[in-house]
Amino acid sequence: MPDMSPAAGSALPVGARDPRLDFFRGLSLLMIYINHVPGTVYENLTSRNFGLSDAAEGFVFMSGCAAALAYGPKMKHGLNWASVRRGWGRSWTLYLTHMFTTIWAIAIVSGAALWFGSSVMLEQQGYQVMGSDPLAFMIGIATLGHQLGYVNILPMYAVLMLGAPFLIRLGQRSPIGLLAASVGFWAFTGMTHFDLPNFPQEGGWFFNPFAWQMIFSFGILTGLALRHGHRFAPLKGWLIWVAAIWVVICLVWVKSETIKTGIGEYVRHLRDLGVPFFLVEFDKTYVSLPRFAHFIALAYLLSLPWGVPRFAASKAMAPVRLLGRHGLQVFAASTVLAIFGQAVKQVHPAGFGQDSVLILGGLALLWAFAWIRDRIRQSDKAIAATQHARHAAPHAPRAAGAAATTEGKPHYAAAAR
Repeated sequence: MPDMSPAAGSALPVGARDPRLDFFRGLSLLMIYINHVPGTVYENLTSRNFGLSDAAEGFVFMSGCAAALAYGPKMKHGLNWASVRRGWGRSWTLYLTHMFTTIWAIAIVSGAALWFGSSVMLEQQGYQVMGSDPLAFMIGIATLGHQLGYVNILPMYAVLMLGAPFLIRLGQRSPIGLLAASVGFWAFTGMTHFDLPNFPQEGGWFFNPFAWQMIFSFGILTGLALRHGHRFAPLKGWLIWVAAIWVVICLVWVKSETIKTGIGEYVRHLRDLGVPFFLVEFDKTYVSLPRFAHFIALAYLLSLPWGVPRFAASKAMAPVRLLGRHGLQVFAASTVLAIFGQAVKQVHPAGFGQDSVLILGGLALLWAFAWIRDRIRQSDKAIAATQHARHAAPHAPRAAGAAATTEGKPHYAAAAR
């Protein structure tokens, strides 16, 4: 979250991981999975039920923070092709991952209709175009012009990674410059409804990358500050009070029908007066100001150095951090599992027991998947370190006659080399 920095003056070494980054990214992934299997009692426990923002903001923010930590050190002397290539390579990986999750989503929904007679999902979340206009559907899927529901966040992330090297370099040269440019472009996007187009259906992307770049940029600014051991936003008492009061207001907003109705009337009045929608409405596509303000306030409170860092780094939270360390892979697996869970609920509506198997069993599978990946990564690192040490070790000086043979056989010291 903003200002996830180590102790004052303590820079984060290159290659080191802040446990809060892994923890909050893992927590976001956990809540995204639960939210993507709607209709279970567990979705009542996720963050979106207690404020205006949800786990998607956390996921994008953490992605910006991770990008700054990964690519920033390589660009401290200026923008270079190697860093741009890495960022664009990551974008390509995100595109391929999106294709993987989309194909599996189509297969699962089609399987539910073909083998279990449940065609409800084929009529929702963009699948209906597959039947009404299959050729245009395939073109839209390949070009990202048509994105299925619950499988549509990675295209936005891929677009953001195309610009990440340039945003990171701007943030290094002028944090205020990146802040101003990001907020200004967000305002321009809202005023003009600027978005990437859909195809074959009308409209634009649900996750508008030109609006969501503001959250991504705030993550970049946090990551750059974290690398140097200081906070992007200062630790001020009045800021803490403002953030806390707004978080409480948002909590009451979503929990009280009376307050919700009253605010709704007030928002309609402001719109009648000509106030732009993205400044007053609750809009996810354009990251409306109330939604963004809630996320930033909550993030600021979670960045405070009293208790949160220790909790995030605790042994009990190790499973959550494990999910965060393998963010993209876990996200892809969770997307496929979530679509499968949706199909199960459509084919066989059931109660708390089945929902518990889908949610808790799915989370257990995701943890096992991350654990296996972690062991493979550690094994690969150990092998690479051994090979590096073997090649870097100086050769022992040859003794005179070391290459000589005895009875036609090589000397053991020579053969060992």
